[in-house]
Amino acid sequence: MRVPSCLSSIPRQWRTPKVVIGLFVLEVPLTIAALALFGIAQPDLYRTRFWQEGADHGWNSNPNQLIYAIANYRPIKAPLPWSQFTTNYNVVISVLSVFILLCKGIMFITSVFHPLISLLVHAALVILYAVSIHNQAGPDMSDPSHPQPGAPWYITKKCGPPVSSDLIGYCKQAKAAFAVTILMVALFTTQTILALITLWPNKQFRSSRSSRVSDKESGQAPWEMMDAPRTPGTAGGLMSPTTPRTTAFNTLSGNGKTPVRKGNQGIPLRHHIGMGSETYQGPSRR
Repeated sequence: MRVPSCLSSIPRQWRTPKVVIGLFVLEVPLTIAALALFGIAQPDLYRTRFWQEGADHGWNSNPNQLIYAIANYRPIKAPLPWSQFTTNYNVVISVLSVFILLCKGIMFITSVFHPLISLLVHAALVILYAVSIHNQAGPDMSDPSHPQPGAPWYITKKCGPPVSSDLIGYCKQAKAAFAVTILMVALFTTQTILALITLWPNKQFRSSRSSRVSDKESGQAPWEMMDAPRTPGTAGGLMSPTTPRTTAFNTLSGNGKTPVRKGNQGIPLRHHIGMGSETYQGPSRR
């Protein structure tokens, strides 16, 4: 299959394959940790309890406002740090990361995980996990009397007093999940930058590509410059060419000398071709 010219100029070999393998190895425990932490938190292991704990200390809004809003027929959405959407979103991207990691490993082993594919995949993963960071560290301004302009309390405060003792373990788990999300963004950003560096053509790639192009052109030059052989019979000027087939047809039509076969009583060759089962009586005599 011929590669288009626009794709042949894109590098398809990694300059530092050992670094790529090292990043893959580092990605495995981080992906497993993200899947475990986000999966444990689903559907609502500690989210609402954190929301209520912050309301008790005046750090954020109160989850009861959702009940009041529904009773008064007022549309209201839970703030991003306390919404079910954030929990489900984190689980979805962690499962997707596991699937992508398996595909990347197989493609790298089979030498089809090119830098361009790596750039597109890791850039998308950076965006997904950046959105997760925004959701986890989003503000809570739904209650004007208790605004939370920054990240929620379990990220900005220590997991200790005055926090309830039964939430200390969950607080550490939520901090770990947020830290893993940041590490995933850093890892995927590094892989994106590495793919960009590899895609940037250097002197070695330019020289190798120019040598391949020159070899291809030199291989086609002899055929392009080769003169077609002259037709027999036209060397002296423009006239009807004479070929062995022309001579044979002239002989069979009687325009030339008729070859005589000695093995059949001197019968001319033209009488052998259409005679069939009839017996040749010899040439007519006048």
